[in-house]
Amino acid sequence: MADPLADLPPLREVLAQHEIRATKTLGQNFLLDLNLTRKIARAGGPLAGQTVLEIGPGPGGLTRALLAEGAAHVVAVERDRRCLAALAELAAAVPGRLTLVEADALEIDEYALSPRPSRIIANLPYNISTPLLFKWLDQLDLYESLTLMFQKEVAQRIIAQPGGKAYGRLSVMVQWRCRAAALFDLPPRAFTPAPKVTSTVIGLQPRGVPLAPADADRLSAMVAAAFGQRRKMLRSSLRQISSDPVGLLQAAGLEPTLRAENLSVEQFCALARAAD
Repeated sequence: MADPLADLPPLREVLAQHEIRATKTLGQNFLLDLNLTRKIARAGGPLAGQTVLEIGPGPGGLTRALLAEGAAHVVAVERDRRCLAALAELAAAVPGRLTLVEADALEIDEYALSPRPSRIIANLPYNISTPLLFKWLDQLDLYESLTLMFQKEVAQRIIAQPGGKAYGRLSVMVQWRCRAAALFDLPPRAFTPAPKVTSTVIGLQPRGVPLAPADADRLSAMVAAAFGQRRKMLRSSLRQISSDPVGLLQAAGLEPTLRAENLSVEQFCALARAAD
């Protein structure tokens, strides 16, 4: 049986035909190398029978790869109308396997998507990557895994361990709910146009239960306060959310002279529980 994807024009021709140029305000950097897009698709695990959510598909490079690697269905969310016609041509080539959603990914209701995706695999627009990740952390019951591309600096913050400068709020909140691993880097030259930074593909595996017990809102507030003044000792930085920060720290079994970057995820959870 002929492969309908093999008959599609090269992505650079698609860009020219539809007069699509990457827009900085949308955080666009297109990945056109099909070997690299298929590597990203494979990093999400076997795709046979899976419905995948893709954010910001642009001209459809990663979309093609997801379909070529066997995804049963791809739900592609794109807010740039210039790309929709190109994506519609791809959808026509694979009837019933690609659903296009014209929307801002920060505003969509993932629970209402049909068919409902079980995985996310996406080359995220740089300018909304962190807000999107925080949004999805509250929806992890939907997903088996998330395979996401970030600026390398953001990726390093996601996987950072206590004691380093990269360790912060993003590290704690992601690692509390997910197992996180950096999979591989992509150099600037892999993209059109080339960004000024290296990108990193991250794999996130939602935990069955969080790493340690804690109320999500209380933990988030505790972590935000602690890292909001990360140079200060916790006895000072926690004053904005506690009238007795020293007593709070002692109740959690922590020294008041510690700084936010010294605490593990489990210790932040102990702080949140002590604040009950």
